[in-house]
Amino acid sequence: MKRSQIWYSDRVQRHVRLTRWGHYGTPVLLFPTAGGDAEEAERMQLIDALRGLIDEGRVKVYSCDSVWSEALLSRRHSPQHCMWLKRRYHDYIYREVVPAIRADCHTDDIRIVTAGASIGGFNAVAALCLHPDAFCTAIGMSGTYDVTRLMDGLFTDDLYYTSPLHYLGGLDDGWQLQTLRQRMVLMATGEGQWENPAHAWNMARVLGAKDIPNRVDSWGPAWAHDWPTWRQMLPQYLAEFA
Repeated sequence: MKRSQIWYSDRVQRHVRLTRWGHYGTPVLLFPTAGGDAEEAERMQLIDALRGLIDEGRVKVYSCDSVWSEALLSRRHSPQHCMWLKRRYHDYIYREVVPAIRADCHTDDIRIVTAGASIGGFNAVAALCLHPDAFCTAIGMSGTYDVTRLMDGLFTDDLYYTSPLHYLGGLDDGWQLQTLRQRMVLMATGEGQWENPAHAWNMARVLGAKDIPNRVDSWGPAWAHDWPTWRQMLPQYLAEFA
């Protein structure tokens, strides 16, 4: 049921890993939290929470390394490098991870659900907004959608063009926006410890201004920015959207 692939990516200039759980069903690309890797979801018991959907063949879950947010969290690199790596990371997702998932599913044009929590929620939404030809639904849990605060006040084109909160406002009425209007962004948030629901509502306003279907679900003050929350959220939403 579990299988991992490791290869060297020239785009992000390191070895990367893609791990899969399941044998059949809607492909779901799960982005880890900041500093997380492709195995984080299993260590944090999120895969156990999805076991029913996986065993029933409703979903086939994939997860990749965080790469750019890992570099950011390490504090070993400049903000400029992290923003450069961020843009390369999203290119790697589209040009390496998506083809690997489609090859594993034996379907060249299968559309993929994205999901993630915290910075993984940002990556899930960003992936769909950047490449709606590859992704059909994004599920962001407790997402941090404005990452400018993580960049020491610096702002470059690499950040702008990979931040939906910023570039969607300038998107013209071409194929990308027309396709996004046929997609869905779901943003779930708690209101408990370490949560900031304003992130989701701000992202929703930007999406709504461009007529991109979206929904914000607030789970209330009992739900914190932590794995027990996400273990409850993700099975519910994948059961709805997968």
